[in-house]
Amino acid sequence: MKTKLIMVEGLPGFGKSTTSRMIYDILTERNIEARLVMEGDVDHPADFEGTACLTEEEFEQLLQAAGSFKEILIERAAQKGSWKLLPYQKLKNEYGTSFPDDLYQSLSKQDIYELPLDLNRRLITERWEAFAEQALDEPAVMIFECCFIQNPVTVGMVKYDAPEGQVMDYVLGLEKAILGLNPVLFYIEQDSLEYAFRKAIRERPEAWSTGFVHYYTQQGYGKHHGLEGVEGTLDVLEARRKLEHRILDSLGLTKERINNSHYDQETYRTMLMGKLKLHGVIQ
Repeated sequence: MKTKLIMVEGLPGFGKSTTSRMIYDILTERNIEARLVMEGDVDHPADFEGTACLTEEEFEQLLQAAGSFKEILIERAAQKGSWKLLPYQKLKNEYGTSFPDDLYQSLSKQDIYELPLDLNRRLITERWEAFAEQALDEPAVMIFECCFIQNPVTVGMVKYDAPEGQVMDYVLGLEKAILGLNPVLFYIEQDSLEYAFRKAIRERPEAWSTGFVHYYTQQGYGKHHGLEGVEGTLDVLEARRKLEHRILDSLGLTKERINNSHYDQETYRTMLMGKLKLHGVIQ
């Protein structure tokens, strides 16, 4: 069976975005239908991006305070078992400044990635299972920038400092859901984690690095180990990298570790083409 899913993983600043776009370009140049899904896509078919999860009671309370957005929230809420799912980031993108900040903040506190780990894992795994079933009938090769390993590790280890086995089982459950798509995983490596992360800090908006450092040091693993600032964040990232390597070794799907330390795009692209040919994605 042909590969229906390509996933690109690795730490921040390691080149996931560049790699994902290169793979998309290589496929489309060969007239292979492909869909590129980048990190943060509010229409992600296998993940929940900017989506709140509320009980029926919480949803009713939200409606009472929603004002003119009450009917919109009712229309956009999806029923998932006993839960209501609301794509609040998508609503904010659509309605801009007219979407009340207090409503946005209230919903963001109930984001699926703010839920207890067991419930988060269940909802996310069900989402991947539904995606895999649908993707079998789709003509396009899906290309995902991160979220397969990154999100379970980030919420499991970084946010909750959960036992390693629990985080590993989370990812292995997602793998089980997608094996029918004959997936290929590209894991991007860098010789120097510190160089790559500091480069990302220099190149990205200050709000990104501030939020990232806060997330990595003020909860879960970072807080439990007394880590602070950029130096502390690098310690968490190193621990994350070691865990991701152990997870990678446990995965049975087709996978490739790719070193992107030299940032030489032409050589890198040639190497990627070779790997895609090796695994039968292109001729």
